[in-house]
Amino acid sequence: MSVRQLILDTETTGLSPQNGDRIIEFAALEMIDRQFTGNDRHFYIHPEREIDPEAAAVHGITLEQLADKPKFAAVGQEIADFVRDAELIIHNAPFDVGFLNMEFARMGLPNVDTIARITDTLAMARERYPGQKNSLDALCTRLSVDRSRRVLHGALIDCELLGGVYLAMTRSQFTLDMLPESTGEGGHHGVPATVRPAHLKILSANAQELAAHQAYLDGLDKACGGASVFRQEGASS
Repeated sequence: MSVRQLILDTETTGLSPQNGDRIIEFAALEMIDRQFTGNDRHFYIHPEREIDPEAAAVHGITLEQLADKPKFAAVGQEIADFVRDAELIIHNAPFDVGFLNMEFARMGLPNVDTIARITDTLAMARERYPGQKNSLDALCTRLSVDRSRRVLHGALIDCELLGGVYLAMTRSQFTLDMLPESTGEGGHHGVPATVRPAHLKILSANAQELAAHQAYLDGLDKACGGASVFRQEGASS
């Protein structure tokens, strides 16, 4: 069964939906079976209130830029329909979920966490990299995700970066999950051992090929935040 995931982010007028802050940008990039589909949603939204200067300094969005943009009531139903039954991949999910729940409540829509599954990549990162910085910027640096195009925070560019971070953080997990179950003895990681036909020769890798393989393993180690399972297997064999 295909897994439908949405990399999601918002920008807001401030930090507190309880104090009347509103969403001014919404972005969600659809990913099915770890492949981006291009079926995305991105809205700039008029917040019907002023934008806090501190927030504007982070995302660079002004009220004047939103003068002709729709209010949330005009796009909220489309957003709710789009996220329904998906897994939402969000960095610091309580922040975005809190704002979406506030906006949905204004329209009489159900809370987002009752119609979609929430995965918080900040919680994932804190578990994987305890005691380290786990902001989106820090994770991009740690996992070699290019953020050179990002000058200010923005929901769309942050979704693109978070997509790369999430795929890098979960790459080894999904690679191993996709291996077949063991059907015989002598195999590694569930792959059955096979008998090599006599006419097939073993060709040893040359120095250039060994260097390329080493570089690939180094990349896996970096993505895993430690020695990859392939490195561990090679060391023990």
